[in-house]
Amino acid sequence: MIDLTKKQEALARNIERAKEKNIIIPTFEQMRNPEKVPEAIKEQLKSVGLWDINPLNLFRITWKNEPKESGGLFGGPNFIVLPKELTGVDAKILCMIGKFFPTGCHKVGASFGCLAPRLVTGQFDASRQKAVWPSTGNYCRGGAFNSKLLSCDSIAILPAEMSRERFDWLATVATEIIATPGCESNVKEIFDKTWELRNTRDDVMIFNQFEEMGNHLWHYAVTGNAIEEAYLSIANEKSHLAGACFTSGSAGTTGTGDYLKEKYPGLKLGVGEALQCPTLLNNGFGGHRIEGIGDKHVPWIHNVKNTDMVIAIDDEDSQKLLRLFNEPEGREYLVKEAGVDPKLVDELAYMGISGIANVLCAIKMAKYYELTENDVVATVLTDSAAMYGSRIEELREEDGEYSTMKAAVDYHTHLRSVKTDNLEELTYTGRKRIHNLKYYTWVEQQGRTVEELNALWYDYENTWGAVHKQAAQIDELIKEFNESTGLLKNL
Repeated sequence: MIDLTKKQEALARNIERAKEKNIIIPTFEQMRNPEKVPEAIKEQLKSVGLWDINPLNLFRITWKNEPKESGGLFGGPNFIVLPKELTGVDAKILCMIGKFFPTGCHKVGASFGCLAPRLVTGQFDASRQKAVWPSTGNYCRGGAFNSKLLSCDSIAILPAEMSRERFDWLATVATEIIATPGCESNVKEIFDKTWELRNTRDDVMIFNQFEEMGNHLWHYAVTGNAIEEAYLSIANEKSHLAGACFTSGSAGTTGTGDYLKEKYPGLKLGVGEALQCPTLLNNGFGGHRIEGIGDKHVPWIHNVKNTDMVIAIDDEDSQKLLRLFNEPEGREYLVKEAGVDPKLVDELAYMGISGIANVLCAIKMAKYYELTENDVVATVLTDSAAMYGSRIEELREEDGEYSTMKAAVDYHTHLRSVKTDNLEELTYTGRKRIHNLKYYTWVEQQGRTVEELNALWYDYENTWGAVHKQAAQIDELIKEFNESTGLLKNL
């Protein structure tokens, strides 16, 4: 469970700081249903840019932002549906769009779910501590952004080989940036750095996305609801929400699967990873290029017992499709030769590298289960191609200028020829095998106990189930915090 014990002295300082900085904190309920945001705040948002360092942007931590760069308010969930002309499968692939969050990625929500409970209980002291955000890329961006909006100092930790865009932007918001050795799969090096900070500094609090239940809870409470609403908006009497697929990363987004399985008990939950680092599939290891998903371990917050399928994606597929979807020649081929709607082709830029991997996972699931035109598989586009301009440039340098011929090869080889290889439909023992891998990271290295590990498997009611119920408790704490600042009265 998330510890919600109050520390009154630090809480009092946080309240005074929020009052001084004019910070009002949104609830999970307002993130699910932004129409409940106070009208006065909506009015002020009309003059605020989506990425502005302004506390009002906390209220834009939602899947339902108006898709515009400045002054937008709220509507329905942002999503696209990929048709057979693109995917080659009869099932519809429903993709939630992360681009229209502040920072251009939904990780700003996951990090909020970790920081907000500590802030409104006083467990984190904004006047005396720095929030440390260990990440494989987007989580530390979201954490640093939220920290700035909540008037907290932050330390962003991410692998040195992540895209240049991440580092350039972080330099404008984070108090400190620490680059650790390696690529997105080098999570152990990130963990080692957090232990170094714990042991050498008394002014830090670590918000480790791989073990913070606030990450899991935000997706359960907010993303799950948004996917359900998006699905219902396209469903007819024959429709069936058959599955959901998410690359593992920190496994926060898999919390969405817990929500969806409660609403749609027959739904299959698939979890993806890079074929070059098949930890879940084959206890494997290695480096890979699907930025934003860290591997070589099983995240603490992955509810493996609720997972039906493990799917490995070749990182070469995601790289080639990044070019196909964003190079002019690739877009032209998709319209003229593949018959994809030009409007949808324009929207393919909503997919970053991990979003492309998510779509490939959904396609594999649809093929494996032989899903029909009445079936829907949901996934998320974590971030957009805007985060990977430098990667496209690098691919252009490596492979040369793009052409219609290369587009045809990429379309047929890396998209339409996706097969059901490198996946496993999990049995009870298959799930337990993956769950048991947590021991080596979390018990041997990170200080968890065997009793805690076993509880995640055997005691749903007091672990995952208890966390799911805490969204309402946290909302009450946020309301108390806001009332204590007195700012709501002045709107």
